[in-house]
Amino acid sequence: MKSLVLLAENPTADFSQDNGWVIALKAVLLFVIAVVATLLMIWAERRVVGRMQSRPGPNRNGPFGLLQSLADGVKLALKEDIIPAAADKIVFIIAPAISAIACFTSFAVIPFGPTVKIPFTDIRTPLQLTDLNVAVLFILAVAGIGVYGIVLAGWSSGSTYPLLGGLRSSAQVISYEIAMGLSLVSVFLYSGSMSTSAIVDAQRDIWWALPLLPSFIIYVIAMVGETNRAPFDLPEAEGELVGGFHTEYSSLKFALFFLAEYVNMVTVSMLATTLFLGGWRAPWPLSLWDGANSGYWPVLWFLGKTCVFLFVFIWLRGTLPRLRYDQFMRFGWKILIPTALLWTMAVAVVRAMDQFGDIDRRDRVMILVGAVVVLALIWFAIEMLRPKPVEEEPVDPEIPVDPFAGGFPVPAMPGQKLVRTNGSPASNPETPALEEVRGG
Repeated sequence: MKSLVLLAENPTADFSQDNGWVIALKAVLLFVIAVVATLLMIWAERRVVGRMQSRPGPNRNGPFGLLQSLADGVKLALKEDIIPAAADKIVFIIAPAISAIACFTSFAVIPFGPTVKIPFTDIRTPLQLTDLNVAVLFILAVAGIGVYGIVLAGWSSGSTYPLLGGLRSSAQVISYEIAMGLSLVSVFLYSGSMSTSAIVDAQRDIWWALPLLPSFIIYVIAMVGETNRAPFDLPEAEGELVGGFHTEYSSLKFALFFLAEYVNMVTVSMLATTLFLGGWRAPWPLSLWDGANSGYWPVLWFLGKTCVFLFVFIWLRGTLPRLRYDQFMRFGWKILIPTALLWTMAVAVVRAMDQFGDIDRRDRVMILVGAVVVLALIWFAIEMLRPKPVEEEPVDPEIPVDPFAGGFPVPAMPGQKLVRTNGSPASNPETPALEEVRGG
């Protein structure tokens, strides 16, 4: 048993035939895939959101407007590059580079397909740049480093609104990376590995999205918050913070932040496909075909599953309004993280029963039901002991209120009588008011 566990921890992909030019070719292809996916994602978002809002999307540059994203990139490159006088110039320039480099680095351990033969050669290589025993943790670590770019951009701009956007970003990462990490623990427990190739290989019979459905849902919610996308795009809330952390950025530096956001969307979508939807393995009924999971066909299945997640990003942006900051933090700390923690504990107990205990199905169900009942009683006791909020006294409609009593206008409560003084606070209560109205 011990030898089997150690074997499962190692990557299943074989890179023994990879030489220098093969590694360089893979790296270039990954960069091209990331850039092209970004251009197509921007175009698709505009077209789909336009369709949802009953208006045309980009349709001028190129067939169906496909060259619109490229035209926007050229336009950004030709714009004037402005650095504010109060900015920390070195950090201001480095920050967008940190975000862009980190998002491209995450592609290195994503498996796009099985081992294939490179055309016109005898070399067989996995459709993956590299793999690690802790590949998934590597992706999470790189994603955390990428957020430093946003935080440093907000701080180095020397402006209030970018600083607030950077602070929001740091809080967002702390809140939602915890939930994301907890949602992946159950995948590690069922796969017996943190290697991306080994996790895909472990889903040969069933995709983890089915037995680990709560983990899948938690990850999908957390990945939206991790990428600063609506309704969690608080670091760049245009209605509150002008443009958030990139308010002072222009030209190519702004383009790097724009590129990093969309490449991160592609990265987390590919990671969700790898961890929960079988990776490059063909979905049913295509899996009934003997050659579905061999050759270069799996790349098509992998990209198709990734496009489903990218469509969810677009759907959310065109459907849901932005959350308030307190709603966002409350949802992360009081709902998402406790749910992920309880589910992780439940999965750990089930896996322990499978591996180390001789317990039949009936006893397992009774143990889980008992644990749920105990947790429900604890939660009920906490709610009963929690102090009740102080109720506000009802408004007396017969007592007039001067809105300028404090020196600045204060709106009346519903049903309250408002004594309008036209901006001149009354010196005594008997001073006649110009007008009396009802608030509400």
